[in-house]
Amino acid sequence: MLALTPEELTAIKLSLRVAALAMAASLPFGIVMAWVLARTKFYGRPLLHALVLLPLVLPPVVTGYVLLLLFGRQGPIGHFLDQCCGIVLAFRWTGAALACAIMGFPLMVRAMLLSLEAVDRRIEQAAATLGANPFFVFFTVTLPLILPGVIAGAILSFARAMGEFGATITFVSNIPGETQTLPTLIYTFTQLPGGEAGALRLTLISVVISLGAILLSETFVKRVQKTLGAK
Repeated sequence: MLALTPEELTAIKLSLRVAALAMAASLPFGIVMAWVLARTKFYGRPLLHALVLLPLVLPPVVTGYVLLLLFGRQGPIGHFLDQCCGIVLAFRWTGAALACAIMGFPLMVRAMLLSLEAVDRRIEQAAATLGANPFFVFFTVTLPLILPGVIAGAILSFARAMGEFGATITFVSNIPGETQTLPTLIYTFTQLPGGEAGALRLTLISVVISLGAILLSETFVKRVQKTLGAK
């Protein structure tokens, strides 16, 4: 029961690769977006905040369909990328990473935003009065203080990407060896006679990976908090 087939190993490796790419690619944008929402005031800020959180409340299938309309070969962005750069995202594993990044982005930004709102602005202002420019203040003062939130947001995004199903299967389908991740393979097993054992194996593996990611996040956050407290 515990022996994994080549198909299952491929799906596990692909899920880890997709989740890692989704997390890494969205991390810089998440930090910038959290800073914009926490530190700036402008007309339309509530709308921007709502748009960032929108994937949390939209059905994942809707998000996947919108991605297909925009990034498909005939979509405005997908057609441009295909013609100018030869980049195709629809029905590719990189498209799965894009879908997972978008679905995990709200969780990432939310964790970072809460950390930024908890930072004492007087510390940043004190650094600025000493002549530090905003970028220097952010990288030497703000970023270290919100590092626990950054780590937590990144791990939450990774865990969300590992479990993504609706947007992924709508945008990139369920192609073995190319876009078939853990959730989509579990779904495939549930549709096959006698596939219960495979579905159960992969479900247990998904639980272990997700639980490990959460425990790792907690460990890193506590370690960083201890380090910052010591300083």
